[in-house]
Amino acid sequence: MSSLALAVRDSSTMLRRNLLHARRYPSLTLNLLLTPIMLLLLFVYVFGDVMSAGIGGGGADRSAYIAYLVPGLVLMTIGSTTIGTAVSVSTDMSEGIIARFRTMAIHRGSILFGHVIGSVLQSVISVVLVGAVGVAIGFRSTDATALEWLAAFGLLTLFALALTWIAVGMGLVSPNAEAASNNALPLIFLPLISSTFVPLHAMPGWFQPIAEYQPFTPAIETLRGLLLGTEIGHNGWLAVAWCLGLTVLGYYWSKSVFDRDPR
Repeated sequence: MSSLALAVRDSSTMLRRNLLHARRYPSLTLNLLLTPIMLLLLFVYVFGDVMSAGIGGGGADRSAYIAYLVPGLVLMTIGSTTIGTAVSVSTDMSEGIIARFRTMAIHRGSILFGHVIGSVLQSVISVVLVGAVGVAIGFRSTDATALEWLAAFGLLTLFALALTWIAVGMGLVSPNAEAASNNALPLIFLPLISSTFVPLHAMPGWFQPIAEYQPFTPAIETLRGLLLGTEIGHNGWLAVAWCLGLTVLGYYWSKSVFDRDPR
């Protein structure tokens, strides 16, 4: 069997293993998924009128704020889901299963690829669920063309891949599941200080660079532009650059840690 065929076969096996774990122990995924859903409902039904009036400078328009809010919380969902990946990888490392896999005649990279592909699939499913909640409470994307929807799906998948590789690296360097969960908290914290809830111009001047120069803000603005027909500007290229950069960084970081002697 060729090296490529061996890698594909073993990666498929590891993917099935991780999906079975997610199905048998869904509590972690559900808990992480509830965070963006609860924030969505909270900001729409509790703060929606006030936030829309403050942003627009006019009367309250909850439907306009739903359209603004949903793209940001969709990307926040990806960050929440990948925390489960960090916990899962750290658990495998600390419980010794990866050490056993190292002694078996399997492709070494398949262990990590199984986690990554499984996490990306879970992120896509989570995004669909949060998007369904958004549609149920009034989100509409009537101006997006089929090409823009395809581009939005591609952006979400690429963003999930980037954050997943970073989460895998965090899981590999964490001594246990609790540490992995704590180390991955920036994946939830960064969306909170981005343009998810309010636009950059509504933030204090000293805070705007913090919100602007991070991966979530350009990705959120690009997704908004694709779904709502607003201007994307340079955010599209920035979002793709962030995704590619984080993917490469996360891959080589994870590979470097994984290739060390097992702890």
